[in-house]
Amino acid sequence: MRTLFVILVFALLPLSAAAQDRSSVEQQFQAWLRNTVWPEAERKGVSQQTFDQAFDGVHLNWQLPDLVPPGSPAQTPKRQRQAEFGSPAKYFNRGSLDGATVQGRRMMRAYAGALAEAEQTYGVPGRIILGIWGRESAYGAAKIPHNAFEVLGTKGFMSTRASYFTDELIALLQIAEAGHAPSQAMRSSWAGALGQPQFMPSNFLKYAADGNGDGHADIWRSEADTIASIARYLRQHGWQTDRDWGFEVKVPDAVSCTLEGPDQGRRISDWAAMGVARVNGRAFPEHESRGEGYLLMPAGRHGPAFIVTPNFYVLKDYNMSDLYALFVGHVGDRIQYGLGDFSAKWGTVGGLYRSDVAVMQRTLEAAGNDVGGADGLAGFKTRRSIGRWQEANGQRATCFPDAAMKAQLR
Repeated sequence: MRTLFVILVFALLPLSAAAQDRSSVEQQFQAWLRNTVWPEAERKGVSQQTFDQAFDGVHLNWQLPDLVPPGSPAQTPKRQRQAEFGSPAKYFNRGSLDGATVQGRRMMRAYAGALAEAEQTYGVPGRIILGIWGRESAYGAAKIPHNAFEVLGTKGFMSTRASYFTDELIALLQIAEAGHAPSQAMRSSWAGALGQPQFMPSNFLKYAADGNGDGHADIWRSEADTIASIARYLRQHGWQTDRDWGFEVKVPDAVSCTLEGPDQGRRISDWAAMGVARVNGRAFPEHESRGEGYLLMPAGRHGPAFIVTPNFYVLKDYNMSDLYALFVGHVGDRIQYGLGDFSAKWGTVGGLYRSDVAVMQRTLEAAGNDVGGADGLAGFKTRRSIGRWQEANGQRATCFPDAAMKAQLR
């Protein structure tokens, strides 16, 4: 019994130490709210009453991703928590596609007037607005799980982008002070995004629009305001009314996947002259042929390929993910034109740990490649850098990291 008691005592010591550490960090957090956040909020016109109500009962949320407690070094997460940066096949799963499409068609009929008004005012097609609305909040049906002040407070105090989230926390307090939403509506995603269009607080202050003419921009309870706000955001970010978002294409082997990226654009007619063709066999529209297009291969040679327009990158401004922007454009086309799945299938990619990809990225960086940062995410700069490394080593360029590269790129 004595031996068992000693074992239990030692087993509990790390937990006790961890609890003490978290208690200490919690005290630092509360001091940070008082001494750093409050003075800045007061300068932005936030009252003491609003501030106190916002943080009543709020504590650090240790379950959020990408946290860096005081005194701890930032590390690349091992696992991928964000769906839009994981496996393409999972992101474009049957349930997500069909659900967003079927409900999107219902919403297109139900809110035809608001969608037409938004398109007339901002030049953004209704199908694109619906694609974003469906992805962000299932057209307002998704449950928003977190206390927004807790999320932004935690991430402002200890995350890999602390200054960004601190600014968003101040913006959230300004929203509360102005009374734009009832207190029970102050729920957010794990990243602090709000309402049906999932705007970060600063984006609400910049882009929220009154779509129903009642003098208020309410992205929590008003579908018309949600529609107008999404359209205004896209317009303000450069949406071109005379361009589509993109086209699925076949890329011949003679065209290297290392030509991908928004910094390697050329006239769409030039891509066609190189042998890049639409999968449906039709020619590119004449007005698109004269415009600039960009090669997009989200899974390298392991999945569908696209020629996208500048509007694709406007969609990407909404959420910095190729798969996100592609999902929005594709679902919009399915809603309005009845299109089916992509012609090419997604391969079995995206299964590596972020930490594994980050190691490869650092190796490629050391060799002089621009991978867009060693963050463990296979963006276009990482994909084409891998392709260039493959070509330099006499391999067929696939432009996507795989397990076989781990031993070579480390």
